[in-house]
Amino acid sequence: MAKAKAEEVSIKKEIAVDEKLLALTRLQLIDSKIDKLRNVRGELPLEVEDLKDELLGLQTRIDNLITEVGELEKQIEDKKATIINSRESTKKYEEQRNNVRNNREYDSLTKEIEYQELEVELSEKRIKEYTYKLEVKKEAIEQSKVKFEERQEDLVSKKGELEELVTETETDEKILSKKSTENQNLIEPRLLNAYQRIRKNALNGLAVVAIERDACGGCFNNIPPQRQLDIRMHQKIIVCEYCGRILVDQSILDMANENL
Repeated sequence: MAKAKAEEVSIKKEIAVDEKLLALTRLQLIDSKIDKLRNVRGELPLEVEDLKDELLGLQTRIDNLITEVGELEKQIEDKKATIINSRESTKKYEEQRNNVRNNREYDSLTKEIEYQELEVELSEKRIKEYTYKLEVKKEAIEQSKVKFEERQEDLVSKKGELEELVTETETDEKILSKKSTENQNLIEPRLLNAYQRIRKNALNGLAVVAIERDACGGCFNNIPPQRQLDIRMHQKIIVCEYCGRILVDQSILDMANENL
């Protein structure tokens, strides 16, 4: 009688472990699908933000170039005004030089005329320099505007993709999240906490993995034959001694996939 009860307890214990492993594996499959949805959606918001930043940078560049163009145009106008003033002064000094009374006055006026002529030459040189810079900056503005328009079109397109993807994935994610919660309720808190801790520390979010080619499906380290047998027996929760992930055999994985 006692032996029969012990066997009954053993069977119940085995079934309980099977259920735990199945629930954990199913939970992992569901959470992995949620991760995939979020990862796909997660790339597009980054692209949208990058495009927004690039557009902001381009607009700032255009605004700065426009300001610089305005300054150059003002400098050109100032030099043109300088040329007009210098030529007027030259004409005035030439008239005065024609009516001088001595050599000192003549030499002084001649120097003033030469100075004004140098001012004209220098101003004309500056006008050429500013005009060249002006053309370069205007060309840069046009190029930046073209690029701005292209990036704006890209942004509109990416925003549309993101909105469409969010609409599509939100429904799927809600369904999967509900399934995830349902499976979490089947797992005892201590085991669930361990699962969540392992998932958080794993780069790929895998806390439960199946044996693949005699190795851990997470870290790919070999698993001894006796340990593989223990895993197939489903008598206790076994973790990989290298990466700490929960190990299951192919039969548990197949059952979990069938129930999704």
